[in-house]
Amino acid sequence: MVRTGNMLMHKRTAETVKVSVSIQDKPADLLLSKEWLLTNSRGGFASSTLIGCNTRRYHGLLIGTLTPPASRIAALSNCLEVLTWKDRSISLSSFEFDHVIHPKGLCHMLEFRQDTGIHFEYATGPAAVVKSVYLAPDADIAAIVYDFSDVRERFVFTVRPFAALRDFHALQHAQAALLAVGDGNRLCIRCDRPEMGQLVLRCDSMRFEQSPQWWYRFFYRIEQQRGQDCFEDLWSPGQYACSIDEPCRIILWAGLFTDIETSQMLDDIELETVIDALELKEKELLEQCSTSDPVCQQLCRAADQFIIERHIEDAPAPSILAGYPWFLDWGRDTFIALEGLCLCTGRPKIAWGVLKTFAKAVSQGMIPNRFDDYGGQPHYNSIDASLWFVHAAFRYLRYTKDNQNFSHKLLPAVKWIMDSYRKGTRFGIHADTDMLITGGDVNTQLTWMDAKYDGIAFTPRYGKAVEINALWYSNLCCLADYYRSQNEQEARFYWTLAEQVRHSFQEQFWNSPLGYLNDCILQPGKADTSLRPNQIFAVSLPYSPLTAVHQAAVVAVVEKELLTPFGLRTLNPADPRYKGRYTGPMSQRDAAYHQGTVWAFLMGPFIEAYLKVHGFDPTAKRRCRGFLSRLLVHINEDACIGSISEIFDGDPPHYPRGAFAQAWSVAEVLRAWQLAQDI
Repeated sequence: MVRTGNMLMHKRTAETVKVSVSIQDKPADLLLSKEWLLTNSRGGFASSTLIGCNTRRYHGLLIGTLTPPASRIAALSNCLEVLTWKDRSISLSSFEFDHVIHPKGLCHMLEFRQDTGIHFEYATGPAAVVKSVYLAPDADIAAIVYDFSDVRERFVFTVRPFAALRDFHALQHAQAALLAVGDGNRLCIRCDRPEMGQLVLRCDSMRFEQSPQWWYRFFYRIEQQRGQDCFEDLWSPGQYACSIDEPCRIILWAGLFTDIETSQMLDDIELETVIDALELKEKELLEQCSTSDPVCQQLCRAADQFIIERHIEDAPAPSILAGYPWFLDWGRDTFIALEGLCLCTGRPKIAWGVLKTFAKAVSQGMIPNRFDDYGGQPHYNSIDASLWFVHAAFRYLRYTKDNQNFSHKLLPAVKWIMDSYRKGTRFGIHADTDMLITGGDVNTQLTWMDAKYDGIAFTPRYGKAVEINALWYSNLCCLADYYRSQNEQEARFYWTLAEQVRHSFQEQFWNSPLGYLNDCILQPGKADTSLRPNQIFAVSLPYSPLTAVHQAAVVAVVEKELLTPFGLRTLNPADPRYKGRYTGPMSQRDAAYHQGTVWAFLMGPFIEAYLKVHGFDPTAKRRCRGFLSRLLVHINEDACIGSISEIFDGDPPHYPRGAFAQAWSVAEVLRAWQLAQDI
């Protein structure tokens, strides 16, 4: 029997609600298309749909990390919750088995709410129930909380946990050997692969009843849509049970740990401590953002989900996760997103830490494009990540005026990168005789448009890419300007080099007959004239190699041919290679990834470029706020509630696709929103 003396109802929830969605009378398919996300500083997360029915292999109540932020393990997949009284029983849960939803807990669900946790409100025969999920901010520990009120008659409540305990990219099947050991209400679940860690469960208010079961063929509809395996078997060690006859609170704790010693922290944790820590973190975040604008506050909350810690030499260092559910920290994404996520949110210390983290990993004048998913060596297969690092370093200097740290800790890495790109580094990257940066060959994909499948590069952009050389020019100007008051000789060197680049850029990239910039010079005399959004960076970056007339022309053609309510298309719809839908198996999706698919992050450089050519006047700012309006609806109503998707279909109605929460999408929308304010 659970007594009211054990109950500590969380009264703050009603005061801190950020999102509320009515569930009643909504079609199941609509509810299954909307997702939620909780994250921690380790790269761990919890995620599912608005009705708690998992539709991806990446959904679960606890996905933890064994070598933060890498080696992510899907630990606790879901729970079956049942209320039984007299001769009746109902479930709060909803699962999908081969297109059949069973049980149908959604029929009893009234509302979904999100604040520092996730809340599902139910109306049942014997009681009103609110199920909540909280994720500890600095540990792979989840609290699944059941608050019972308006109890009208006695009932039995059972919770059956389902363990996956697998690599989060994989799927579990019944041949796996899982075992639960423990006594009382504390269980430790392990499998025959120690590298999966151990899932520890604790519930002080219920008794555990052993009844191990495999449940077969859970169906994940989004995996099927992506042309991937979509069925999974999950194991349950038994169920927790208790009898309830008055209002109470029950807490099921779940934690992922590397060994039994570290799991001891689960015995001492308290829910109020977790909630207080989450609310304090949010309070500090909003204080740092120092804004009363609700749009800005919401984007700041979304931005915080991507700030994580990478453990380097056993010490935590800040980094930026590129996106959920599947990306880690990527160099290119990190430094495109850094200004929006860290500087626009008033957190220069985090920006500084991120810059230092990557500066330590510079090799042959290149920063890593990404770190390995399993804690291995960094990968340097990118031509633009290093140039974006240089850009971000100068943005940090502009925001903070921290010349001392910049000159001592960042400038050596900046100059190493710029000198290496000029003289030559990996993948044939070097400055050609015209001083434009060239690199790669037919077998490499080094720019952000890097989709390749089965040996086919869908957007070959080796040679001289337009955004690479726009970055190269802008960075050279930043260096020249930095040295202007400090070292006349260095300043003259970089200004002279920049002038050569500016002249060559106009000569090679401006296409007079078409009235816009070539996308890439594949080899001398062979230009790729595709109408793509990469040219917008030649206007948006701090220094443009273009004349004012050409800048205006670029913005006009991009607005006319590529702009959508969710970002810029990656290819003009009139192009015969254009793909308007990002769907199907990986080969089909990769073929569409940069051939028409809309990228939300490109709204940032577009709006900055638009404002530049229109003199940042109030009318232009008002129009830019209009450009962002649909994305601001998306963050509340579509895909992952509270975040912004990676990509959207090129064709209307522009369904969200790809990663459901993307760092540079949030960062650039936040940065663009701030640029468009009348201040």
